[in-house]
Amino acid sequence: MKTTRRVIKLIAILFAALLPICVRSAEKPAVQGKYLVYVGTYTQGESKGIYAYRFDAGTGESTSLGLAAATTNPSFLAIHPNRRFLYAVNEVSDYEGQSSGGVSAFVIDPETEKLTLMNEVASRGADPCYVALDNTGKYVLVANYTGGSVAVFPIREDGGLGKASAFVQHAGSSVNPRRQEGPHAHWISVSPDNRFAIAADLGLDQLIVYRFDASAGSLAPDHRQQVKLVPGAGPRHFVFHPNGKFAYAIDELYSTIAGFSYDAAKGSLHELQTVSTLPKDFGGYNNAAELQVHPTGKFLYASNRGHDSIAVFKIDAATGALTPVEYVPTQGKTPRHFAIDPTGSYLFAANQDSNNIVIFRIDPQTGRLTPTGHVLEAPSPVSIIFIASE
Repeated sequence: MKTTRRVIKLIAILFAALLPICVRSAEKPAVQGKYLVYVGTYTQGESKGIYAYRFDAGTGESTSLGLAAATTNPSFLAIHPNRRFLYAVNEVSDYEGQSSGGVSAFVIDPETEKLTLMNEVASRGADPCYVALDNTGKYVLVANYTGGSVAVFPIREDGGLGKASAFVQHAGSSVNPRRQEGPHAHWISVSPDNRFAIAADLGLDQLIVYRFDASAGSLAPDHRQQVKLVPGAGPRHFVFHPNGKFAYAIDELYSTIAGFSYDAAKGSLHELQTVSTLPKDFGGYNNAAELQVHPTGKFLYASNRGHDSIAVFKIDAATGALTPVEYVPTQGKTPRHFAIDPTGSYLFAANQDSNNIVIFRIDPQTGRLTPTGHVLEAPSPVSIIFIASE
């Protein structure tokens, strides 16, 4: 009996000693993990297509793997949840004689990290500029900028793309005669529960919420909500907060961010706040581009093309309100896109017109950015995605 009590006491002591470590691990994930980084580009210059890199989040080191796939203007990329397939829009206005761009499906080689083209389909509209997958991994959603339309494509079992299961042509215009003479769909993706699809149309100054049927890959244009933004603002991209209660849209033309509360039951958005992506003393030309919420939900980041910076905001956990923290130069020209790595420790800023990707470390307490000194050479980088490396 005494031996048994001593063993139980020893186990209790060990458990008490290990418990704080377990709690700390749950509260703050360790900065670790190795990832593949794929970069979509514009190919009018030196670029040949999609490029690949290895990234070690533990050390912050990156290694170039060179060209992963030759393809035309793969401006935006998306990874399948099974990590076996990659999808890219081909941002062109003439696809095999049609007024359309393309959507390409690739298989990822687990040994070489190279991409093999599975198939390519017409995007159903000119200059597709964004691609995303629904939460089931069964459908690809595409926004056609010049075409002013959105489309959905089923994913075959082999990863290839089938014929469009949904297509909606937007119509109308807004107040800017040069940029808003017609519809310009710039972003589309699904809600956290996969019940709705939200499209940002720069030409209409609208966020359009469609009911999404994941069993058929359909968009219901007769059951949609049109959220009107400030005339001339030009909504470009949209993002949900991790808690699903808040969402944010970045306005390219006015360099602003509109914050919303989100009713998941109805798929409805209610505007709460609008803030500038620029410091008050900046009076030059600028187009806002990308926005992302940190995985912890504490911070929001936005990129400025012209000011060439990343704007950092603190997010109020109770209200979703944004408070400016700082504006950090991206050490390059025209940061069209940026991405936060899966650990939430680094931000990769893609400077399209200086052909580089600058890596910043993220302070987990303040959200502030500090250059790591690591810079990736990349021709005309447009978008960045991460995939866990086996």
